[in-house]
Amino acid sequence: MEYLDFELPIKELEEQLQKCQVIGEESAVDVTDTCKKIEKKLIDTKKDIYKNLTAWQRVQLSRHPSRPYTLDYIRAICGDTFFELFGDRTVKDDKAMIGGLGKIGDQSYMFIGTQKGFNTKTRQYRNFGMANPEGYRKALRLMKMAEKFKLPVVTFIDTPGAYPGIEAEERGQGEAIARNILEMTRLTVPVIVFIIGEGASGGALGIGVGDKVMMLENTWYSVISPESCSSILWRTWENKERAADALKLTAPDMKKLHLVDDIIKEPLGGAHSDRETTFKTVTKTIVDTYNELKDLPVEELVEKRMEKYFNMGVFKE
Repeated sequence: MEYLDFELPIKELEEQLQKCQVIGEESAVDVTDTCKKIEKKLIDTKKDIYKNLTAWQRVQLSRHPSRPYTLDYIRAICGDTFFELFGDRTVKDDKAMIGGLGKIGDQSYMFIGTQKGFNTKTRQYRNFGMANPEGYRKALRLMKMAEKFKLPVVTFIDTPGAYPGIEAEERGQGEAIARNILEMTRLTVPVIVFIIGEGASGGALGIGVGDKVMMLENTWYSVISPESCSSILWRTWENKERAADALKLTAPDMKKLHLVDDIIKEPLGGAHSDRETTFKTVTKTIVDTYNELKDLPVEELVEKRMEKYFNMGVFKE
Protein backbone atom coordinates (compact mmCIF):
# COMPACT_ATOMS: atom_id res chain seq x y z
CA MET A 1 0.00 0.00 0.00
CA GLU A 2 1.23 3.50 -0.85
CA TYR A 3 1.27 6.25 1.76
CA LEU A 4 1.14 10.02 1.31
CA ASP A 5 3.61 12.19 3.20
CA PHE A 6 1.15 13.12 5.95
CA GLU A 7 0.22 9.43 6.39
CA LEU A 8 3.75 8.36 7.44
CA PRO A 9 2.84 8.17 11.18
CA ILE A 10 0.11 5.67 10.20
CA LYS A 11 2.62 3.66 8.17
CA GLU A 12 5.00 3.43 11.15
CA LEU A 13 2.26 2.21 13.51
CA GLU A 14 0.96 -0.34 11.00
CA GLU A 15 4.49 -1.71 10.60
CA GLN A 16 4.86 -1.91 14.39
CA LEU A 17 1.53 -3.74 14.66
CA GLN A 18 2.54 -6.19 11.95
CA LYS A 19 5.86 -6.95 13.67
CA CYS A 20 4.08 -7.39 16.99
CA GLN A 21 1.63 -9.88 15.44
CA VAL A 22 4.51 -11.82 13.82
CA ILE A 23 6.31 -12.09 17.18
CA GLY A 24 3.11 -13.42 18.77
CA GLU A 25 2.69 -16.04 16.03
CA GLU A 26 6.31 -17.20 15.92
CA SER A 27 7.13 -17.29 19.63
CA ALA A 28 5.61 -18.24 22.96
CA VAL A 29 5.62 -14.61 24.14
CA ASP A 30 2.17 -13.17 24.87
CA VAL A 31 2.03 -9.82 23.05
CA THR A 32 -1.76 -9.42 23.09
CA ASP A 33 -1.75 -6.33 25.32
CA THR A 34 1.03 -4.69 23.31
CA CYS A 35 -0.82 -5.29 20.04
CA LYS A 36 -4.03 -3.84 21.51
CA LYS A 37 -2.17 -0.71 22.64
CA ILE A 38 -0.68 -0.26 19.17
CA GLU A 39 -4.10 -0.82 17.55
CA LYS A 40 -5.67 1.82 19.79
CA LYS A 41 -2.89 4.27 19.04
CA LEU A 42 -3.26 3.54 15.31
CA ILE A 43 -7.01 4.27 15.37
CA ASP A 44 -6.50 7.47 17.37
CA THR A 45 -3.75 8.62 15.00
CA LYS A 46 -5.92 7.99 11.95
CA LYS A 47 -8.83 9.91 13.46
CA ASP A 48 -6.56 12.80 14.39
CA ILE A 49 -4.98 13.00 10.92
CA TYR A 50 -8.11 12.62 8.80
CA LYS A 51 -10.33 14.97 10.80
CA ASN A 52 -7.82 17.83 10.37
CA LEU A 53 -6.94 17.54 6.69
CA THR A 54 -5.91 20.70 4.85
CA ALA A 55 -7.25 21.54 1.38
CA TRP A 56 -3.98 20.40 -0.21
CA GLN A 57 -4.04 17.09 1.69
CA ARG A 58 -7.56 16.43 0.35
CA VAL A 59 -6.26 17.14 -3.15
CA GLN A 60 -3.52 14.57 -2.54
CA LEU A 61 -6.07 12.01 -1.31
CA SER A 62 -8.24 12.60 -4.39
CA ARG A 63 -5.24 11.59 -6.53
CA HIS A 64 -4.20 8.57 -4.47
CA PRO A 65 -3.06 5.84 -6.90
CA SER A 66 -5.17 3.22 -5.10
CA ARG A 67 -8.34 5.31 -5.20
CA PRO A 68 -11.19 3.67 -7.18
CA TYR A 69 -11.89 5.08 -10.65
CA THR A 70 -15.10 5.35 -12.67
CA LEU A 71 -15.04 1.80 -14.04
CA ASP A 72 -14.38 0.43 -10.54
CA TYR A 73 -17.57 2.11 -9.32
CA ILE A 74 -19.65 1.02 -12.31
CA ARG A 75 -18.52 -2.61 -12.14
CA ALA A 76 -19.12 -2.74 -8.39
CA ILE A 77 -22.54 -1.12 -8.71
CA CYS A 78 -23.81 -2.98 -11.79
CA GLY A 79 -21.86 -6.22 -11.78
CA ASP A 80 -22.30 -8.14 -15.04
CA THR A 81 -25.22 -5.97 -16.18
CA PHE A 82 -23.01 -3.13 -17.45
CA PHE A 83 -22.87 -2.89 -21.24
CA GLU A 84 -20.36 -0.32 -22.51
CA LEU A 85 -21.18 1.80 -25.57
CA PHE A 86 -18.57 3.38 -27.82
CA GLY A 87 -17.97 6.23 -30.24
CA ASP A 88 -19.32 9.70 -30.97
CA ARG A 89 -20.44 8.77 -34.53
CA THR A 90 -18.27 11.59 -35.91
CA VAL A 91 -14.55 11.16 -35.18
CA LYS A 92 -13.68 8.15 -32.98
CA ASP A 93 -14.10 6.57 -29.57
CA ASP A 94 -12.45 8.54 -26.77
CA LYS A 95 -10.98 6.15 -24.18
CA ALA A 96 -10.86 8.88 -21.52
CA MET A 97 -14.67 9.06 -21.50
CA ILE A 98 -16.61 5.86 -20.89
CA GLY A 99 -20.33 5.18 -20.85
CA GLY A 100 -22.96 2.54 -21.14
CA LEU A 101 -26.07 0.90 -19.75
CA GLY A 102 -26.23 -0.82 -16.38
CA LYS A 103 -28.75 -1.94 -13.80
CA ILE A 104 -29.24 -1.51 -10.07
CA GLY A 105 -31.90 -4.02 -9.16
CA ASP A 106 -34.59 -3.79 -11.83
CA GLN A 107 -33.87 -0.17 -12.77
CA SER A 108 -31.66 0.63 -15.77
CA TYR A 109 -29.34 3.65 -15.78
CA MET A 110 -27.04 5.33 -18.28
CA PHE A 111 -23.61 5.58 -16.65
CA ILE A 112 -21.06 8.06 -18.00
CA GLY A 113 -17.69 9.13 -16.60
CA THR A 114 -14.09 10.13 -17.12
CA GLN A 115 -11.67 7.22 -16.69
CA LYS A 116 -8.03 7.34 -15.60
CA GLY A 117 -5.51 4.52 -15.86
CA PHE A 118 -3.90 2.61 -13.01
CA ASN A 119 -0.41 2.18 -14.49
CA THR A 120 1.75 3.84 -17.16
CA LYS A 121 0.30 1.87 -20.07
CA THR A 122 -3.36 2.35 -19.12
CA ARG A 123 -2.81 6.00 -18.23
CA GLN A 124 -1.56 6.65 -21.74
CA TYR A 125 -4.43 4.58 -23.16
CA ARG A 126 -6.96 6.66 -21.16
CA ASN A 127 -5.09 9.93 -21.88
CA PHE A 128 -4.77 10.46 -18.10
CA GLY A 129 -8.54 10.99 -17.83
CA MET A 130 -8.46 14.07 -20.09
CA ALA A 131 -11.25 13.82 -22.67
CA ASN A 132 -11.15 15.15 -26.23
CA PRO A 133 -14.16 16.79 -27.94
CA GLU A 134 -15.27 13.39 -29.23
CA GLY A 135 -15.45 12.20 -25.61
CA TYR A 136 -17.90 14.92 -24.70
CA ARG A 137 -19.87 14.30 -27.89
CA LYS A 138 -20.01 10.60 -27.04
CA ALA A 139 -21.28 11.51 -23.57
CA LEU A 140 -23.97 13.74 -25.10
CA ARG A 141 -24.99 11.01 -27.53
CA LEU A 142 -25.48 8.60 -24.63
CA MET A 143 -27.42 11.19 -22.61
CA LYS A 144 -29.76 11.77 -25.55
CA MET A 145 -30.19 8.01 -25.88
CA ALA A 146 -31.08 7.83 -22.19
CA GLU A 147 -33.59 10.64 -22.68
CA LYS A 148 -35.17 8.81 -25.62
CA PHE A 149 -35.70 5.66 -23.56
CA LYS A 150 -36.54 7.58 -20.35
CA LEU A 151 -33.55 6.29 -18.37
CA PRO A 152 -31.87 8.26 -15.56
CA VAL A 153 -28.30 9.45 -16.17
CA VAL A 154 -25.49 8.98 -13.63
CA THR A 155 -22.11 10.64 -14.23
CA PHE A 156 -18.79 10.15 -12.43
CA ILE A 157 -16.22 12.96 -12.57
CA ASP A 158 -12.51 12.34 -12.04
CA THR A 159 -10.41 14.44 -14.40
CA PRO A 160 -7.52 16.92 -14.22
CA GLY A 161 -9.31 18.78 -17.04
CA ALA A 162 -10.28 18.44 -20.68
CA TYR A 163 -7.39 17.65 -23.03
CA PRO A 164 -5.70 20.97 -23.97
CA GLY A 165 -3.97 19.78 -27.17
CA ILE A 166 -4.00 21.63 -30.49
CA GLU A 167 -5.95 18.81 -32.16
CA ALA A 168 -8.64 19.01 -29.48
CA GLU A 169 -9.01 22.75 -30.04
CA GLU A 170 -9.18 22.22 -33.79
CA ARG A 171 -12.04 19.76 -33.33
CA GLY A 172 -13.97 22.18 -31.10
CA GLN A 173 -13.17 21.39 -27.47
CA GLY A 174 -14.82 24.53 -26.10
CA GLU A 175 -17.94 24.11 -28.23
CA ALA A 176 -18.33 20.45 -27.24
CA ILE A 177 -18.20 21.26 -23.51
CA ALA A 178 -20.52 24.26 -23.89
CA ARG A 179 -22.99 22.16 -25.88
CA ASN A 180 -23.02 19.51 -23.15
CA ILE A 181 -23.66 22.10 -20.44
CA LEU A 182 -26.57 23.52 -22.43
CA GLU A 183 -28.10 20.14 -23.24
CA MET A 184 -27.70 18.79 -19.71
CA THR A 185 -29.65 21.71 -18.24
CA ARG A 186 -32.71 20.66 -20.27
CA LEU A 187 -32.54 16.86 -20.30
CA THR A 188 -35.98 15.48 -19.48
CA VAL A 189 -34.68 12.62 -17.30
CA PRO A 190 -33.08 12.73 -13.82
CA VAL A 191 -29.34 13.49 -13.87
CA ILE A 192 -27.22 12.50 -10.85
CA VAL A 193 -23.58 13.66 -10.70
CA PHE A 194 -20.77 12.34 -8.50
CA ILE A 195 -17.32 13.88 -8.11
CA ILE A 196 -15.22 10.87 -7.13
CA GLY A 197 -11.71 12.34 -7.48
CA GLU A 198 -10.52 15.45 -9.28
CA GLY A 199 -13.10 17.85 -10.67
CA ALA A 200 -11.13 20.34 -12.71
CA SER A 201 -12.31 23.12 -14.97
CA GLY A 202 -14.55 22.62 -18.03
CA GLY A 203 -13.42 19.02 -18.22
CA ALA A 204 -15.61 18.38 -15.18
CA LEU A 205 -18.45 20.72 -16.18
CA GLY A 206 -18.88 18.93 -19.51
CA ILE A 207 -20.60 16.06 -17.66
CA GLY A 208 -21.28 17.91 -14.40
CA VAL A 209 -24.71 19.55 -14.71
CA GLY A 210 -27.32 17.62 -12.76
CA ASP A 211 -30.41 17.65 -10.56
CA LYS A 212 -28.21 16.45 -7.71
CA VAL A 213 -24.44 16.96 -7.58
CA MET A 214 -22.60 14.99 -4.91
CA MET A 215 -18.95 15.15 -3.85
CA LEU A 216 -17.12 12.41 -2.03
CA GLU A 217 -15.53 13.73 1.15
CA ASN A 218 -11.92 13.78 -0.07
CA THR A 219 -12.35 15.24 -3.55
CA TRP A 220 -12.00 18.70 -5.07
CA TYR A 221 -13.93 20.77 -7.58
CA SER A 222 -12.53 23.97 -9.05
CA VAL A 223 -11.92 26.03 -12.18
CA ILE A 224 -8.18 25.28 -11.94
CA SER A 225 -5.81 22.94 -10.12
CA PRO A 226 -3.75 24.31 -7.19
CA GLU A 227 -0.50 23.75 -9.12
CA SER A 228 -1.70 25.66 -12.19
CA CYS A 229 -3.09 28.45 -10.02
CA SER A 230 0.23 28.73 -8.20
CA SER A 231 2.10 28.71 -11.51
CA ILE A 232 0.01 31.59 -12.88
CA LEU A 233 0.04 33.77 -9.76
CA TRP A 234 3.54 33.11 -8.42
CA ARG A 235 5.34 31.61 -11.46
CA THR A 236 6.12 28.50 -9.41
CA TRP A 237 4.38 25.37 -8.12
CA GLU A 238 5.81 25.88 -4.64
CA ASN A 239 2.72 27.81 -3.46
CA LYS A 240 0.27 25.05 -4.40
CA GLU A 241 -0.83 24.58 -0.77
CA ARG A 242 -1.59 28.29 -0.44
CA ALA A 243 -3.48 28.18 -3.74
CA ALA A 244 -5.52 25.16 -2.60
CA ASP A 245 -6.65 27.07 0.50
CA ALA A 246 -7.52 30.19 -1.51
CA LEU A 247 -9.49 28.32 -4.19
CA LYS A 248 -12.03 26.93 -1.67
CA LEU A 249 -12.14 23.69 -3.65
CA THR A 250 -12.94 21.06 -1.00
CA ALA A 251 -16.32 19.38 -0.54
CA PRO A 252 -17.22 21.42 2.61
CA ASP A 253 -16.34 24.64 0.75
CA MET A 254 -18.47 23.66 -2.25
CA LYS A 255 -21.40 22.74 0.00
CA LYS A 256 -21.11 26.02 1.90
CA LEU A 257 -21.17 27.93 -1.41
CA HIS A 258 -24.23 25.91 -2.56
CA LEU A 259 -22.37 24.63 -5.62
CA VAL A 260 -22.96 20.98 -4.73
CA ASP A 261 -25.94 19.39 -3.01
CA ASP A 262 -24.43 16.78 -0.68
CA ILE A 263 -21.16 15.37 0.64
CA ILE A 264 -20.72 11.59 0.72
CA LYS A 265 -18.71 10.52 3.74
CA GLU A 266 -15.74 8.27 2.99
CA PRO A 267 -14.37 5.50 5.22
CA LEU A 268 -11.59 6.53 7.61
CA GLY A 269 -8.47 6.82 5.46
CA GLY A 270 -10.26 7.62 2.21
CA ALA A 271 -12.32 5.75 -0.40
CA HIS A 272 -9.38 3.47 -1.26
CA SER A 273 -9.03 2.23 2.33
CA ASP A 274 -12.42 0.46 2.23
CA ARG A 275 -13.67 0.20 -1.33
CA GLU A 276 -16.64 -2.04 -0.59
CA THR A 277 -18.14 0.40 1.90
CA THR A 278 -17.59 3.28 -0.53
CA PHE A 279 -19.31 1.39 -3.37
CA LYS A 280 -22.28 0.49 -1.16
CA THR A 281 -22.66 4.11 -0.02
CA VAL A 282 -22.61 5.43 -3.59
CA THR A 283 -25.08 2.75 -4.76
CA LYS A 284 -27.50 3.63 -1.96
CA THR A 285 -27.16 7.33 -2.80
CA ILE A 286 -27.99 6.67 -6.46
CA VAL A 287 -31.10 4.64 -5.60
CA ASP A 288 -32.33 7.10 -2.95
CA THR A 289 -31.75 10.12 -5.19
CA TYR A 290 -33.48 8.52 -8.17
CA ASN A 291 -36.47 7.60 -6.01
CA GLU A 292 -36.63 11.24 -4.93
CA LEU A 293 -36.59 12.53 -8.52
CA LYS A 294 -38.42 9.90 -10.58
CA ASP A 295 -41.99 11.04 -9.86
CA LEU A 296 -41.40 14.72 -10.62
CA PRO A 297 -43.19 15.96 -13.77
CA VAL A 298 -40.72 16.65 -16.60
CA GLU A 299 -41.44 20.39 -16.61
CA GLU A 300 -40.82 20.65 -12.86
CA LEU A 301 -37.66 18.53 -13.05
CA VAL A 302 -36.09 20.75 -15.73
CA GLU A 303 -37.29 23.97 -14.10
CA LYS A 304 -35.80 23.02 -10.71
CA ARG A 305 -32.49 22.07 -12.33
CA MET A 306 -32.26 25.37 -14.20
CA GLU A 307 -33.33 27.36 -11.15
CA LYS A 308 -30.58 25.74 -9.09
CA TYR A 309 -27.90 26.95 -11.50
CA PHE A 310 -29.50 30.39 -11.95
CA ASN A 311 -29.21 30.91 -8.18
CA MET A 312 -25.50 30.13 -8.02
CA GLY A 313 -23.04 32.92 -7.38
CA VAL A 314 -23.19 36.34 -5.72
CA PHE A 315 -23.84 39.58 -7.53
CA LYS A 316 -25.00 43.18 -7.01
CA GLU A 317 -27.17 45.26 -9.29
